[in-house]
Amino acid sequence: MAKKGKKYLQAKEKIEDREYTLKDAIYLLKEIKSSNFDESVDVSMNLNVDPKYADQMVRGTVSLPHGTGKTVKVLVIASGEKQKEAEEAGADYVGGEEMVEKIQKENWFDFDVVVSTPDMMKHVGKLGKLLGPKGLMPSPKSGTVTFNLKPVIEEIKSGRVEFKVDKTGNIHSSVGKISFDAEKLYENAKTFIVAVIKARPVSLKGKYVKGLYISTTMSPSIRLGVQEFER
Repeated sequence: MAKKGKKYLQAKEKIEDREYTLKDAIYLLKEIKSSNFDESVDVSMNLNVDPKYADQMVRGTVSLPHGTGKTVKVLVIASGEKQKEAEEAGADYVGGEEMVEKIQKENWFDFDVVVSTPDMMKHVGKLGKLLGPKGLMPSPKSGTVTFNLKPVIEEIKSGRVEFKVDKTGNIHSSVGKISFDAEKLYENAKTFIVAVIKARPVSLKGKYVKGLYISTTMSPSIRLGVQEFER
């Protein structure tokens, strides 16, 4: 196990072993910040689901009201006039089959989100083993397989995030930067947490959220109470 630094240990001493409210946790994160760069603020949730069963898969998208503070690079794979639409909507990279080949042959991944039109999925499907493990495979469920490109690209650029439970039952996402105003961080984090709670599988019995935490890139995590989001 890697040895924790002095600043990390000093920050951990200020975090009590209890559940915090979201607002209190955000103010504490701002207080214990010690790095000289603008750290991301991340929310992690441990869910009582087994994603190997289709009816317990938790996934979705949510638009954060104040964005993530990150520049998101969008790759659109389309053809014909849809390429022009994607360019005008602000996509960073636009192309057709040549983009699929570039990823395959050059191991190129200079993008954060892939959007594809349905007619191009026969080509994009070849990238399943490359994009899938990175969480980059376009999906109709996440809205990234569509002919209606403009609103999707604009949403992604303005702060839409996709969430999907991993095989161990965890979901995590950045909800902003520590430099954000505390109220904006609160609204972003609450929006994300509520979206995941609303995505609870209908078939699930008993407790849904086993653990809820917030942290920055370099800080220890702070445990949150789930009750304030389930009202």
